[in-house]
Amino acid sequence: MKIFIATKNAKKLIELERILTPLGFEVLSEKDLSEPFPEIEETGTTFAENAILKAQAGLELTGLISVADDSGICVDYLDGAPGIYSARYSGGHGNDAENNKKILRELDGVPMEKRTAHYAAAIACVFPDGRKFTVEGKCYGHIAFEESGDQGFGYDPLFISENGCFGHLSAEEKDKISHRGKALKLFKEELTKYI
Repeated sequence: MKIFIATKNAKKLIELERILTPLGFEVLSEKDLSEPFPEIEETGTTFAENAILKAQAGLELTGLISVADDSGICVDYLDGAPGIYSARYSGGHGNDAENNKKILRELDGVPMEKRTAHYAAAIACVFPDGRKFTVEGKCYGHIAFEESGDQGFGYDPLFISENGCFGHLSAEEKDKISHRGKALKLFKEELTKYI
């Protein structure tokens, strides 16, 4: 069964492909299109709303079942920020280094016990017949005092889970415990009700 991953984020695509391909899906993405996948304006107020916007755009462009993810990190001390603005927290879109620097500046002097945070991922799936669903996964931890490790992307070098810093976890280790890994397990369970 063909399924389109509606993302322009190469790192998210790799993560989604790695988990969806073994489930028997033929995963298609922007590289399989004759034209670039458009930038989707994320006007939703939640991760789930933004994921649906992106998945719907994928469906409209391809006519295929489309899946999209919206995810980010929510820091309790910052009242849940950056949240849905995680990718563009420092101004530009997807500047991991600047986003990490901004969080570290905002948490300067804050003790570890007040640096609690969680990663959240919402995955939306839309079907040509109008059906759709979303699932969400979360992973709880703390924000480190400095970046560590060269694995993962985004805020991973700052995020310390009960299994250690995401910046040190292999892809396989991260998939087992991450927000996206948890959301994809729920996605797999939910998808079986639709196909």
